[in-house]
Amino acid sequence: MIIPFTELAPDTLRNLLEEYATREGTEYGEREIGLDQKVTSLRCQLESGEVVIWFEPGEESVNLVLARELDGL
Repeated sequence: MIIPFTELAPDTLRNLLEEYATREGTEYGEREIGLDQKVTSLRCQLESGEVVIWFEPGEESVNLVLARELDGL
């Protein structure tokens, strides 16, 4: 289920983006990018519709996914 980012409180959205940006496996290549820059990038992707917040009720988990990955669902 897609959760519109606009329905989250600003602090909740920030915490979600920070948690995602610091997960293992979300490295950004050779150069170091600060947390604020990662969060800003993720927020821009949410605003553009490229990325969506996905809630999986059965697992009670939240993730950010590319919107194009959900086109077939």
